[in-house]
Amino acid sequence: MPLNLTGLRSPKPSAPARAAADAPDPARKDRAPRVLVVDDESQVRSMIGTVLEQNGFIVELAASGRQALEILELNNFDLVLTDIVMQDVNGIALLERIRAQQPNLPVVMVTAIHDISVAIDSMRRGAYDYLLKPFEREHLINTVKRALNHRQVLQETQSYQQSLEQMVRARTEMLRHAMEDLELSYDVTLEALGDALDLKDSETEGHSKRVTAYTIALARAIGIPQAEIKVIARGAFLHDIGKMAIPDEILRKPGKLTPEEQEVMREHCTRGYNMLRKIPFLAGAAEIVFSHQEHFDGTGYPNGLRGNEIPIGARIFAVADALDAITSDRPYRKAHSFDAAREEILRCSGTQFDPAVVEVFLKIPNELWQELRSEISGQDRRYSTFDMTPPQS
Repeated sequence: MPLNLTGLRSPKPSAPARAAADAPDPARKDRAPRVLVVDDESQVRSMIGTVLEQNGFIVELAASGRQALEILELNNFDLVLTDIVMQDVNGIALLERIRAQQPNLPVVMVTAIHDISVAIDSMRRGAYDYLLKPFEREHLINTVKRALNHRQVLQETQSYQQSLEQMVRARTEMLRHAMEDLELSYDVTLEALGDALDLKDSETEGHSKRVTAYTIALARAIGIPQAEIKVIARGAFLHDIGKMAIPDEILRKPGKLTPEEQEVMREHCTRGYNMLRKIPFLAGAAEIVFSHQEHFDGTGYPNGLRGNEIPIGARIFAVADALDAITSDRPYRKAHSFDAAREEILRCSGTQFDPAVVEVFLKIPNELWQELRSEISGQDRRYSTFDMTPPQS
């Protein structure tokens, strides 16, 4: 039979029974779901509470929506059953507060309003289910169990999702470290390759490391993204790698090269490009190697590119390369000062060099270039060619 909760009274328990019911039972609380029953009719909330307690649930009663909110702030519950029509904070308002603060806490609306639109509105606002008074005891218990099962499924899904996210984060971190280690091993290999080139062409000893450091500093001042700076740095360091394919009698010739020998020497751009372009992590660097002898006005080689047709990394490198060439000793002359290099680079702005790159270069004090040169040449510690850390001033 339907249970008309408004017409039934709970039997008054004896004093010993009340004491036993009030006594805390930690083991029971650990395993029994906690249910908050909210109704401003004392007989109704008392009867619902009694039915739920008889079926093994831990129940707390609230006489109003406001009292329910106070209780919810201090205690954790697995389910809330609330009447809709109440004088102080009605059930709909309570539902909305619970949804905002505890979205996974299921709420079952209990009411005597026989209007399907009220039920639909409650469900739309996030209620799990809707009980219409009067209802059978079994209907109440089944609804509560379904709501609690729903909560458990949500919790298990969340727990699984969190575990999955943690696992993904851990594997992503492992992959990131592996890629960093792989990238480091690549760069160590590149340094060894550069050292081999220095042994082949004694005139450029230390040049690759210096010009790479200058290129990194200039690219950073221009605002190039860090990931792109790494690509540019590799291209700067390997810019002359194609010279390894140039015959020694031309590469090491002490005197002036003949026109034919100059043509062979110019092939180092294309040769270097062909060496690197098939290596995936050096594809971007290969483009800089290919175009590092292009001039802004189109008079360079091998393709006579002009302006923005030249990759930005190659335009930055061109200034850094000139800076090192002017400030380094050569067999036919002594090194010039950094001030002299600034004047020469400014003079060639718009012809050999990108004016925008030159403008940024001129804003960088000579002390930075001198510090980088000293650090690379110093014997006190090893300089890391591909270190992206800015030098300390």
